Amino acid sequence: MTGYVIDASVAVKWFVAEEHSDRATALLRDGITRVSPELVFAEVGNALWAMCRRGNFSAEDYAEAMSVLKAMPLGVPVAMSSLIGAAARLALDLDHPVYDCIYLALALQEGYPVVTADRHFHDAVKRHPYLADRIMHVGDVTSGL
Repeated sequence: MTGYVIDASVAVKWFVAEEHSDRATALLRDGITRVSPELVFAEVGNALWAMCRRGNFSAEDYAEAMSVLKAMPLGVPVAMSSLIGAAARLALDLDHPVYDCIYLALALQEGYPVVTADRHFHDAVKRHPYLADRIMHVGDVTSGL
């Protein structure tokens, strides 16, 4: 079975048609394990709320997206508090925000790569000699997986 750590930038694409939404949706196929830290719910909620505020997403769609997100086949294998120590070390090592490093810490723990649409995060991890294989850009997801 194939598995991935899904970050919020990818999960947002499940609800909003934008570049690589089709590839993000391919990650919802059966036979794929999807995990995320609890943080994903707040980050997706906040991103969609911001779109709603700007008028790019209706209040009705926002409410429905939050209900659907809750029911998504997305496992939360550990509490964020158990990831924060590793995430903090990664943030210092990569000189990158701890929010993103929480996903990376989960990836290291679970043995799955992080899938992200955040090019800055992707590139920061790809430049690291020991972490480069722990991340992939959603644009590199193949529709057939």
